[in-house]
Amino acid sequence: MIRSCTSYNNLVTLRGNSTRQSPNAKNKVLVCRNMSMTSRDSFNWANSETETASKFSISVTPNFILPVERRPNLKQVSKTGIPVIDMGKPESATLVDEIARASEEYGLFRITNHGIPQQLCDSMLSALVDLFHLPPQTKSLLVSDDQTKDVRISNHYRKVEDDKDNQKGKRFSMWSEVFKHPWHPTDDTFALLLPSDPPQYRNIVLQYSKEMGVLMSRLLNLMSQGLGLEGDYLKKVLGDKPLCRAQGNFYPPCSNPELTLGLGVHTDRDALTVIVPTPNVAGLQIIKDDKWVAVDPVPNTLIVNLGDQLQILSNGKYKSVVHRVVTNEFHHRASLAMFYGPDKDALIGPIENLIDQQHPPIYKHYYFREFLEEYRRQEGKNRKIKEAFQI
Repeated sequence: MIRSCTSYNNLVTLRGNSTRQSPNAKNKVLVCRNMSMTSRDSFNWANSETETASKFSISVTPNFILPVERRPNLKQVSKTGIPVIDMGKPESATLVDEIARASEEYGLFRITNHGIPQQLCDSMLSALVDLFHLPPQTKSLLVSDDQTKDVRISNHYRKVEDDKDNQKGKRFSMWSEVFKHPWHPTDDTFALLLPSDPPQYRNIVLQYSKEMGVLMSRLLNLMSQGLGLEGDYLKKVLGDKPLCRAQGNFYPPCSNPELTLGLGVHTDRDALTVIVPTPNVAGLQIIKDDKWVAVDPVPNTLIVNLGDQLQILSNGKYKSVVHRVVTNEFHHRASLAMFYGPDKDALIGPIENLIDQQHPPIYKHYYFREFLEEYRRQEGKNRKIKEAFQI
């Protein structure tokens, strides 16, 4: 079912397009050769054993090489400190202020003492990596381009939108594999949709989802207070049936990180995202003051970033952070992002209490399902969804 890929049972593709005998005959790397690759042709080189994948970089084939103007200039990335907020503090005006300030200035921050056991975070990430290392024939059952499917593996891509160099419409794949599925803090039935391999994934993600639900509620409460609102305001306006989705990302080692991206430049469509990343391997970068800033890993922290719905609800006071993921030459990187979005029937728009003569509304009101329709229409493009709802 995996088309346009060549399987090398005993070979690992190395830097400089050379090959060496794998130290373990079980190792497999699938190197995609077709320039018009779809998500059904996604890597599956994640099937390489972690030890081998961390030692050798995989060659960049043409379908992953971005146009020059879209390539990351890794020499022009700042190391400006990202806020680290201690969630172990008692609820106080100081904690509210720290989160509000980070939400306004960065749209992203790290949290420590967040209440989710570190062992559970580690187990969650380990189970995710195990899933990406399943045999290709097993993973292929989950591969789909259909955006309406709740559970699927896919490969993100971008299309060239201008006619420069006669490349308009050409697709460029991102250097990653992604696994998407729903999650819910209290309704365990979502786990019935998940694959049975790896066997531990279901139970771990169920535990993780319960803990994440508590953390998300607390974060939204503090963010509401930071806007001068009642603590439960944001959660109420997002609706009784929030759209909760999880996205696991796997980024294999890349022989030339300057040529491609793990995830393209974007903002998150939902309200709130909490990420558990591979420790000690950098990749996430954000825009701050018109410059790219690296979100370097910090042990025992989670990453919180704000999405489009919080920027719109706050009438631009909170920032939906522009971000991307770059690749690493020597090590794979994985992350699990848990998204919390509005009910599809929730009415979203600038909160009335935040509007006055000095702060007129920036956005129209809309039902979240309309936002999702626009999101799907812009598939493969440099998405500008919230801009479509500006006044």
